[in-house]
Amino acid sequence: MRRRAGIRHSLRQKLLALVLFPILLVVPAALLLSGWWGTRFTYEQLFFKVTTDLSVAHDAFLRVQRQLLSSLELLGESHRFRTSLEVRNRQALAEQLAGYRATNGLSYLWLTDLNGRRLDAESAQLSPPTSLRIAAAQGKARAGVEIFDQDALRVLSPSLAERVRLPLLPTPRARPSDRRQEDRGMMIRVLYPLHDGEGRVVALLDGGVLLNGNFAFVDGIRDLVYGKGSLLEGSIGTVTVFLDDVRISTNVPLRAGERALGTRVSDEVRTRLLDEGRNWIDRAFVVNDWYISAYEPIVDTAGRRVGMLYAGYLEAPYRQVLLTAIGVLALLFIALMVLAGYIAVWGARSIFRPVEAMSAVIEATRRGERARIGTIASHDELGSLARELDQLLDQLEDQRTRIARSASELEQKVEERTAELRRSNEELRQMVRVLRETRRQLVETEKLAALGELTAGVAHEINNPTAVILGLIDGIIEELGEAADPVREDLELAIAQVYRIRDIVDRLLQYARPGDFAGYLEALDVNQVVEQALRLIEHMRKQREFVVELDLQATLRVEINAQELQQVLVNLLVNAIHALPPTEGGIAITSRDWEAQGVIVELRDNGHGMAPDQVERIFNPFYSNKRQGEGTGLGLSITYSLVRRYGGFITVESTPGKGSCFAVYLRCRPEYHADEETLMEQLAGAVAASPRTQLPAPESRASNSRR
Repeated sequence: MRRRAGIRHSLRQKLLALVLFPILLVVPAALLLSGWWGTRFTYEQLFFKVTTDLSVAHDAFLRVQRQLLSSLELLGESHRFRTSLEVRNRQALAEQLAGYRATNGLSYLWLTDLNGRRLDAESAQLSPPTSLRIAAAQGKARAGVEIFDQDALRVLSPSLAERVRLPLLPTPRARPSDRRQEDRGMMIRVLYPLHDGEGRVVALLDGGVLLNGNFAFVDGIRDLVYGKGSLLEGSIGTVTVFLDDVRISTNVPLRAGERALGTRVSDEVRTRLLDEGRNWIDRAFVVNDWYISAYEPIVDTAGRRVGMLYAGYLEAPYRQVLLTAIGVLALLFIALMVLAGYIAVWGARSIFRPVEAMSAVIEATRRGERARIGTIASHDELGSLARELDQLLDQLEDQRTRIARSASELEQKVEERTAELRRSNEELRQMVRVLRETRRQLVETEKLAALGELTAGVAHEINNPTAVILGLIDGIIEELGEAADPVREDLELAIAQVYRIRDIVDRLLQYARPGDFAGYLEALDVNQVVEQALRLIEHMRKQREFVVELDLQATLRVEINAQELQQVLVNLLVNAIHALPPTEGGIAITSRDWEAQGVIVELRDNGHGMAPDQVERIFNPFYSNKRQGEGTGLGLSITYSLVRRYGGFITVESTPGKGSCFAVYLRCRPEYHADEETLMEQLAGAVAASPRTQLPAPESRASNSRR
């Protein structure tokens, strides 16, 4: 139950996660994207507006200069003023200039000669020399911004010099400075040249408007730029004229009812405008709050950046409106998320009920209980799946019953087949063993055949010189007569050695061409031949003691030459005796019928045995594992060829340190030309029918044992 609850819980979580994940991912992403886009779009619009505001303020600033220039032109070209200038009526000129200055709000207005010497007063004051005066002296009317220091202002008016003195106030974000006061004046200066009848410049009208503390100037631009309804409620539009980075004329509030004169612009804005000469269109910290701000540098008549013109409005109301909009949007998104989540949970629950029922049935089935889902109200794919599961469980139960019934039947058949496979495997192992033995015999046969051909040629070649040697020795003896007595013994030894050579040659020929040496055949009792062979090796008991045990049970007679069979047995017995240990040596000889084909004679000894590589070469001509001088290596090869001559064969089993067993298979009727396939069949049958006997202990004596 705990595991099933875990499965349900996990599946429920997966379904809810699968449904809610897109909502939880998409909705916040959409909210963030909407907030980002809304903020960016809003500020782009705000920056676009403030850029327009600065452009309007800039045009108003230029328009003031043009208006001043136009008003001086009207004054200078008026009949009354021209008449007073021609008659040099200083009093009339001074009155007209004073009246005009008061009417148009000029800070000063002079009439000077081309060198700047004042003509409308008794005093010989000189106006500040600037590039504007030089251009005007050349007949060009000019207007521009110029910075007047204290000396220049005192020349114009001591009151102006005092008016511009402004203490600097500590301002957040401003560039650090040791200055405590601003005493310079920023002047919009206008010079208009006056011409005589011949077109020569005879005088200059020199006037200006001081911008320091000129609230009418900045308020007029503000009213033009930020008219009624142009800003959100709570926001204020401001315009400021800076001398260097100091506010000398502004409507930015420092406190309620107090203008922020003497405050300074932030360092980042100062760097952008005065150091780099670029405009600023961005948010900026102005005195004590954030404003949507636009700044541009003010350039004097010499092209120097001497101040800034600013237009901007308070950011807080717009920021509040933006945050409110984003908050409403966030609440809307959250409400949608909650609604979508509720719908998803409700839908997942309706989907999960059939899954829960199926999970419970599967758990019960796993425990071996019989359970079914039953009626499901759902008609969707899950409902169909639940009904199909019930049908599937019914089918599985029927199949389980049939499988159990078939399993018992199958188990019985498997046992029967297993028994058959065991028998077949045993037969197969026996056949593999037989095939290995047959292969070894065939290899031996091929070796003997090849060596037979070789030895036949060698034997014929040796016979001829030995016959010549015998003839020569006989001739020597006959020729010498009694004179040969001193060497007669040597001659007889030489003759004996020649006969020995001829005997070896005869054996080689007998091995190479066994058919030419076949003797008289007769039906023999193998048991009698065995006993005769034992008598022939009795003399070897003088060399070592050994025990011979006989178990002669063969009843069939074999057709073979008696001398050759005796030679075969004697060769095998001699080899067995040579292999016996010095003491407690034993040989066991058994004979039995080989089905209806012939007789099997086995000779088993407890000698030193042979290694597998020696067994493979034991029947090769001239191979011997005896000590040097004890044999020629032809005994076993001739023995093998004699047995094979009559269709029989010999098998060998040997274990180093335990002894060897030679089995001779003799046929009742000789088969001189058995092919390989027939030989394999015969050998397989012989090996399959051949029991393995163990050599009895030397001290045991059977009743029929013989010495």
